[in-house]
Amino acid sequence: MKIKSIRQIKNLKDQIVLLRVDFNVPIKDRKVRENYKIAMSLPTIEYLLKKGARVVLMSHLGAPKGKVNPDLSLLPVSKVLQKLLSSQAYKKKIKFSSGVVGAKVAKEVNDLKSGDLILLENLRFEIGEEKNSRIFAKKLASLGDLYVNDAFAVSHRNQASVSEIKNFLPSYAGLLLEDEVTSLAKVIKPKQPLVAVMGGAKIDTKAPLLEKMHKKAECILVGGALANNFLKALGYEVGISLIDKSSLVFAKKFIKNGKLDKKIILPMDVVVLNAGKVFVRPISDLKERDAIVDIGPKTVEAFAATIKTAATIIWNGPMGCFEEKESSFGTLAIGRLIAARSKGTAWGVVGGGETVEAIKLTKMSAYVDWISTAGGAMLAYLGGEKMPGLTKIVSK
Repeated sequence: MKIKSIRQIKNLKDQIVLLRVDFNVPIKDRKVRENYKIAMSLPTIEYLLKKGARVVLMSHLGAPKGKVNPDLSLLPVSKVLQKLLSSQAYKKKIKFSSGVVGAKVAKEVNDLKSGDLILLENLRFEIGEEKNSRIFAKKLASLGDLYVNDAFAVSHRNQASVSEIKNFLPSYAGLLLEDEVTSLAKVIKPKQPLVAVMGGAKIDTKAPLLEKMHKKAECILVGGALANNFLKALGYEVGISLIDKSSLVFAKKFIKNGKLDKKIILPMDVVVLNAGKVFVRPISDLKERDAIVDIGPKTVEAFAATIKTAATIIWNGPMGCFEEKESSFGTLAIGRLIAARSKGTAWGVVGGGETVEAIKLTKMSAYVDWISTAGGAMLAYLGGEKMPGLTKIVSK
């Protein structure tokens, strides 16, 4: 694999670098609630600033659909970024532009001095961003000398600041994107045995990965609402548990003559809610009013035994409703074990918004080899789908 990294650029001093980052972070009442993605972008930003580049940060936030929405402004993000950079001895004030393209923005960018930093307003305030408009991409490109993609999390999107812009500027990978691709490559070409742990809800976004992992993995441990669909397809009672029709159709692909493919391992017992009370039941004894909210203790034990045999582990999707105490045991137990097996015994990779949230709750996230900033992009990349953001930057 070849990656055009910013490390390969000989002279960055005074160069205007358009840096695509992913600052699509949770915001409430115009305050950033979680800064993981911002913090993960710091190494690339600091690298460029130390090399004397003039850095123009570009990101989206939410889905304003081409309209200006003050609640989706990146201004709160700039304040968090300022604090994070200040703690890393960057004392200059970050500039913030209220626009994305145009004469005013061009002047703000051209006025930057070596080592200066400016954050543009939400890219998706411009209708051309999500439409992958060539005209909009050309306007963006006119602001800079070089383009750097450090937003792996949106690299599966065919959008102007991710895809089309590369037709107008020399393009490179940022340090985060480089780390994402390098780390995930160890799952694409894994050290065996590979064990995949998959949970969460809808199967549609996970289908390509599940199919890919089915070919490569020793086994796939399935929990969460994802497992409900397989149980339902096998004829088990699942009560009022979350299922969806498209997932049922997909699940049936792995069932022949009433038997599930041997690589896919389902829960043997589950935690359920029924009339406000919590019960642990074997999957053969579920009731009509049961709602499955977690994997059960015997399943945790069985999953743990399998995970302990792995040389490579990939985890995407919680085992249940981990946000609630009574249904958090399964997810946190699996998370702790994956963390404990990582960095030496096995190569452990965790990805997806909820999964990242869960691994942090274990207080053991520092032990995981790689925690991806991406959810859908990680699934797409590992599933072998097209990645517009990687063209001209990453090649086999």
